[in-house]
Amino acid sequence: MNERFEMPARLRNTSLALIAVGILVLIIGGVTLLGGDEYEKTRFWLVLLHNSVFFLLITAVSVFIQAAASLAQGGWIVAYKRVPEAIGANVWLFGLIAIAVLFGVAFGFKIDGHNPIYHWMTPHGDKVLEGKSAFLNPTMFAGFTIVTIALWAFFGRKFRALSIAQESAPKNSTKIYWAMVKWSGGFLLVYALTQMSTTPWMWLMSIDAHWYSTMFSWYTFASAFVSGMSVILLFVVYLKNQGKLEIVGKEHVHDLGKFMFAFSIFWTYVWFAQYMLIWYSNMPEETTYFKMRQHGPYSMIWYAVFIINFIMPILILMARPSKRNYFTVCFMAMVIIFGHWLDFYIITMPGPLKEHWHLSWYEMGIFAGFAGLLIFSVSKTLTKSSLVPHNNPLLKETIIHLS
Repeated sequence: MNERFEMPARLRNTSLALIAVGILVLIIGGVTLLGGDEYEKTRFWLVLLHNSVFFLLITAVSVFIQAAASLAQGGWIVAYKRVPEAIGANVWLFGLIAIAVLFGVAFGFKIDGHNPIYHWMTPHGDKVLEGKSAFLNPTMFAGFTIVTIALWAFFGRKFRALSIAQESAPKNSTKIYWAMVKWSGGFLLVYALTQMSTTPWMWLMSIDAHWYSTMFSWYTFASAFVSGMSVILLFVVYLKNQGKLEIVGKEHVHDLGKFMFAFSIFWTYVWFAQYMLIWYSNMPEETTYFKMRQHGPYSMIWYAVFIINFIMPILILMARPSKRNYFTVCFMAMVIIFGHWLDFYIITMPGPLKEHWHLSWYEMGIFAGFAGLLIFSVSKTLTKSSLVPHNNPLLKETIIHLS
């Protein structure tokens, strides 16, 4: 089997070009937007916040996928487990970027003594925000952010190190395998206390600090999970087209397609449940959040998110042949990633920018830069070890799954 991956020049050049576009746009945005009015300055930081958190959650969810599969003792993922390992091993990189952006927004960005993104940083007598100050305060924000990203990065690199160590372990030894199971249990506890609860509240929901939803963390998790699965599928199919991952077949791609379909439906369930409960209660402080998005200047994006993230997956991915067709699943993977990027856009932008929204060169250029960095960093990590996890106790099971 062709087990080693060398980054093709075309892939390397494409990813570096995207990174260059992102850096160039960031510089131009820094000159033009930071020299503009209040909304242009806010837009500069919001776009960085939007993209850094979105891509960080995608890399972190790859660590979650490994942990969940390990605890379930799933053999289907072993055929291409090097892909989520490579994505998860780069949490540290996107985590450092996210820390820089989050700290810049929270502690460095003020206009006339007021933070226009995280209003709770400068409450100025707002009784609602002062009532939430036990949780929404600078110390908690800094502490949760650093500890969360540090733990995610640690587990991402730990899982990859354990997997590679398994290759040189004595034959038929399961010591490292069971160590992975134990570490996976520990990570799921960490993930439950961060992604599933606290960090989405601080990083994203607190942008609209008067509004809150007990389902918000599940909402962002569903979005990150289906986007993460889509990224994994794109790398798997790309490697297949390069003549690698010979033990990956249509059954494995079908499994990834099923996860993309299933969690698109799960995202829609959480989306509707959150919306329906707020619509039914009809409380002004709650409905304001959706009024701006559904009936205000963001209505086109609001409906586009629903169509892209629910209507398209249910119409295209429901049929079994669609989930086994490489072109179809790759097309839908790219659509889903963009759709959930738009979803995070509509989470972050309306509160601070109101009707002064844009979706143009700066937004798309920063997205391109992050996408290029993801492609380059993951591809570089994939070159450092065999694509086949030798000596894994479930390797035979995943090869049988191929047939």
